[in-house]
Amino acid sequence: MEKTNFTRFSLKPFLYEGLENMGFYDPTDIQERVIPKALKGLSLVGQSQTGTGKTHAFLLPILTKLNPSIQSVQAVITAPTRELAHQIYHEVLKLTKYCPKDEEITAKLFVGGTDKARVIEKLKVQPHIVIGTPGRIYDLVKEQALFVHTATMMVVDEADLMLDLGFLEDVDRIAGAMPEQLQMFVFSATIPENLKPFLKKYMENPEFVHVEPKQRTAKNIEHILLPLRHRDKFHFLKNLMEIIHPYLAIIFVNTKARADELANLLAENGVKVGLIHGNLTPRERKKMMSQIRNLEYQYIVATDLASRGIDIEGVSHVFHYELPKDLNFYIHRSGRTGRGAYSGVSYILFDEQDNEKISKLENMGITFTYMDIVAGELKENDDRNQRKNRKRKPQEVDIQVKRAIKKPKKVKPGYKKKQKELLEKEKKRQLKKLGRPRH
Repeated sequence: MEKTNFTRFSLKPFLYEGLENMGFYDPTDIQERVIPKALKGLSLVGQSQTGTGKTHAFLLPILTKLNPSIQSVQAVITAPTRELAHQIYHEVLKLTKYCPKDEEITAKLFVGGTDKARVIEKLKVQPHIVIGTPGRIYDLVKEQALFVHTATMMVVDEADLMLDLGFLEDVDRIAGAMPEQLQMFVFSATIPENLKPFLKKYMENPEFVHVEPKQRTAKNIEHILLPLRHRDKFHFLKNLMEIIHPYLAIIFVNTKARADELANLLAENGVKVGLIHGNLTPRERKKMMSQIRNLEYQYIVATDLASRGIDIEGVSHVFHYELPKDLNFYIHRSGRTGRGAYSGVSYILFDEQDNEKISKLENMGITFTYMDIVAGELKENDDRNQRKNRKRKPQEVDIQVKRAIKKPKKVKPGYKKKQKELLEKEKKRQLKKLGRPRH
């Protein structure tokens, strides 16, 4: 068997066996930078995208630093979604099954949607590692069933998503019940301003590890632009679905209401469609994920929750029915396809108002192929660049400028001079937008 290069880190021997059996031989960038610092006991803020190997970047040091002979909670790992918590828990189980019998490490998963009384009953013996969603973990701490005051390590995974979903308050309460000398690992795709007070509160001088992706999206994802050109968006999507007939596709929208609306429309048109958004009850969500894994659906309508907090295997295509407000989510959404050795396709259904966002995505390094549906077939077309480069005549610019600057209802002294300045300023802006010199 090929030898793992993780031996350069001082990990517990059973972890090398586990990594080899899982087929992990070379540490990723974030693992190279996080593991040595974490083993030294430093607190860290790791900024990296999903799929960079960050889960093992924190699990390997935690499993190495645990003392199995002390049966108490030594590490708490929080995740914003049940699905992500499940994924982390299963990675822990894959590694700990190689533990020697006399050094067994116990881990427990705590998420909503489970019988609390039964969970509390099983907590007579405290686990070494606690993994779960903040709400359920804090609930058990509050009930004095789970004792986190003995833990010396804490992980906050997908911290920006935790903030967006309103879970940071519970994370704060859990951390507040833990020792002052706490080694904390915070991982996040972005570090928003609202997250900084939390970091400052619990991390005096954290090490910042920022791993830039080698490319914005995976090489094996093709990005395709499809213009609506005043055609009905729903019927256009329906045509696209019939032409492509994907193995498994996620259709992304921006709001829960739009997700419900689109899923209902598709169902009315005979499409068996799955639905994922934050308003599903724990039972509904568990059932939905089970049905998706059993390949009961060819299409899933989802909000951005599924682009970060949920991992669905076998997604061959992604449809952006609406472009996200935060364009980083385009990267996360597209990353649901083209995973591992598989290729994937990401389609954007766009109209004129999306041109600015598409230009920004191009500036982020994404290369698009422009296509259209012609006579029931997908055909390549370079029309977008032709329209973008079309030069507007000077009189067209003047008309646009006059439309943009409206005459005020009440005219004050010096109005003409001010109006002239505004018109000149707007003209400069319009010409700059066209990329033409001003004469």
